Amino acid sequence: MKSLPILDIIVIALYLIAMIAVGVYFSRKNKNPEQYSSASGSIPGWAIGMSIYATFLSSNTFLGVPGKVFGSNWNAFVFSISMPFAAWVAAKYFVPFYRSTGQVSAYTNLEKRFGAWARTYAVVCFLLTQLARMGSIFFGISLTLQALTGYSMEIIMLITGICIIIYTVMGGIEAVIWTEVVQGVLKTLGGALIIYLVVINMPGGLSKIIEIGQKDHKFSIGSFTPNFTQSTFWVVLLYGFFINLNNFGMDQNYIQRYHTAKSAKEASKSVWLCVWIYVPASLLFFVIGTCLYAYYQVNPAMIEPVKLQVAAERLGIGASSADVRNLAATLLPSDYGDKVMPHFMVTMIPTGLVGLIVSAILSAAMSTISSGMNASATVFSEDIYKRYFKSNISSTQTLRLLHISTIIFGLAGMACGIAMIGVKSILDIWWQLSGIFAGGMLGLFLLGLISKRSGNMEALAATIIGILLIVWMSLSYLIPDQYSYLKNPLHANMIIVVGTLSIFLSGTLISKFKKPALT
Repeated sequence: MKSLPILDIIVIALYLIAMIAVGVYFSRKNKNPEQYSSASGSIPGWAIGMSIYATFLSSNTFLGVPGKVFGSNWNAFVFSISMPFAAWVAAKYFVPFYRSTGQVSAYTNLEKRFGAWARTYAVVCFLLTQLARMGSIFFGISLTLQALTGYSMEIIMLITGICIIIYTVMGGIEAVIWTEVVQGVLKTLGGALIIYLVVINMPGGLSKIIEIGQKDHKFSIGSFTPNFTQSTFWVVLLYGFFINLNNFGMDQNYIQRYHTAKSAKEASKSVWLCVWIYVPASLLFFVIGTCLYAYYQVNPAMIEPVKLQVAAERLGIGASSADVRNLAATLLPSDYGDKVMPHFMVTMIPTGLVGLIVSAILSAAMSTISSGMNASATVFSEDIYKRYFKSNISSTQTLRLLHISTIIFGLAGMACGIAMIGVKSILDIWWQLSGIFAGGMLGLFLLGLISKRSGNMEALAATIIGILLIVWMSLSYLIPDQYSYLKNPLHANMIIVVGTLSIFLSGTLISKFKKPALT
């Protein structure tokens, strides 16, 4: 760890002050709940598109993708390739549907179609996964910035969280969107800057990087064989398509943006703009991973501290230096890939530029967290408080409720992030369980949108079938080896695909046996 030079601290402070200033500016316009949650439908499509892009490109992409590529290849880029297919469905069907409902919450329609249980199920899944998502981003950003700045993880979360809460509470969705426009530009330029710094420090330059990447198959996007038990091209394509359908069709973070547009046409344009920016921008971070891999192949001694650190963490405090060195010598790139980019930043980025890179990393985290806070507050207000506690509250009371809810969800996200320091095994279990119960949301939504014959009981039965199937696919690895024939044979990325289709198809099939209503 190291302490940041004063110039870098000034750059970061100016960025944080600018974000707060945006919130202060838009606070003058937030006089009613409609303005706070949907900007009264006044945002241009291009700004919404940039905002959705910034939410997509979280710090998990900024920091996680280069590490994954360092240890493997470009297989995960197929996720980005799948986005245009999901965007076509969203622009043609989802956007017009949500605009026609006039409901700012993505889950109100589920109650109209299937009853209160469907709405409550989706809301609880959304809020819990948002808290886990915000917490994981707080945790990831603090872990990286701790190595870059020398400050404790708790202090980093606290400073970042307070800044996000201030501009999100004061400025509402309009401040979230316009800050994300800036953050989207900043994080993209940050990625390009890292590539430039790696290339100029690389003996042989770009041609050497390409040579090493080709030799070690770093540019592979996966096998094209129709194999669904491994992470092939087709598995990632299907996974990406269904995940992106879920994002565009069931995630309040994105649905809320549709209502901020001036028209349905502008909202549809924003979806396409997000895709056309995200696909090439995400490619930057795959290039970064390949560049770092090549750089440390040429400079193997420079990566030794990272390997020793990982080996020491695995062996624990009581391990001897000889044991640490022996284990470090056996580690593969996939074992320490996540630590490579922070290490490069600490050792190779000059003073002044570190502040810009840290600001870019902060922007990647802040854009996703601010969206989650605003969306969670809106869902809590519309789908929980007004639905179950007090429906007839004034505009002033609703606005106060949104402010308080935003603060609470921001603090809860920070608390989740702090709790994740030292309980990563519990975090892994939580993400698995959240995937189990949230996996049914998309199938339920598609059933309500497409199958007009399906009613309350058909949807409930289909959801139970789908959840049971998802639970089996997710947890079948716990089955003893002597009963291996009962284990899920498919790759883990196929869980959301099978889960979604099982709910939609079983619900549609059950409704075929539904007796027509007597007239």
